[in-house]
Amino acid sequence: MIELGKIQELEIVRTKEFGVYLAEKQGDEQAVLLPIRQVPEGAKIGDRLSVFIYRDSSDRMIATTAQPRLQAGETEVLEVKDVSRIGAFLDMGLEKDLLLPYREQTHPVRKGEKCLVTLYIDKSGRLAATMRVYSHMRSDSPYAEGDWVEGTAYEIKEGLGAFVAVDNRYYGLIPYGELFGRVREGDHIRARVAKVRPDGKLDLCLREKAYRQMEPDSEQILKVIDEFDGVLPFTDKADPQVILREFHMSKNAFKRAVGRLLRDGRIRITEKTIERVYPAKQSDRKGDGSFAEKEKHGI
Repeated sequence: MIELGKIQELEIVRTKEFGVYLAEKQGDEQAVLLPIRQVPEGAKIGDRLSVFIYRDSSDRMIATTAQPRLQAGETEVLEVKDVSRIGAFLDMGLEKDLLLPYREQTHPVRKGEKCLVTLYIDKSGRLAATMRVYSHMRSDSPYAEGDWVEGTAYEIKEGLGAFVAVDNRYYGLIPYGELFGRVREGDHIRARVAKVRPDGKLDLCLREKAYRQMEPDSEQILKVIDEFDGVLPFTDKADPQVILREFHMSKNAFKRAVGRLLRDGRIRITEKTIERVYPAKQSDRKGDGSFAEKEKHGI
């Protein structure tokens, strides 16, 4: 059986001036055209060719030797080439672009945008794309707790978190409390596997374990303090939303990093501020030709 949306190996069963017809084997009634410009040089009846099956602009099944970026049931990131009144058209690597209907978009897409989609066959028997990829994810990933993975964020639900297609094929979730306002739909994500659930789905975390994350968090805090000219207008008792907005981290992570900076003498905390303590320059130290030393000797 010739399958729409799939790469298959089919046999040349007859030739025409405009191309060759392919079938599973000689004698089959169902055959599909491979246009002459796609036919390999020297190909003859009985040869088997690897082709992808789709529908042309006249809605007829047709074969191509071009390699599509995804097959039916697969998920991939594709670029939006155009937007029309019926939906968006995506570049799937073939002469004919792939339709992403408006009803299959989780948000209105724009030309040039890259979005994660699954290729499916609609009710009319045509190939189409959907951004509703959750049901097409798999739970048999090879990853274990502590592994770092990459994927695409495809849906964000208030109070639940960001759904991530790990390797664009496995279930992943960043819990809402771990987002820190840094993830949007369509973002490429690098995250740590915090937990592998019994059903195989992955709980993800954008940050290192607390003891490893403290150093980069500390540097981030110092960077922001410098942007405030060395004085933050709040302390470690600030509202969690303020901390999230300015540092993209939780209040607990902020307090841990502030505590470390305080112990290291890199900041000081007043009643209303956190101030940067900058290392003394060599010329400001006594006994090394500094201004104080020069004044002492009347220079």
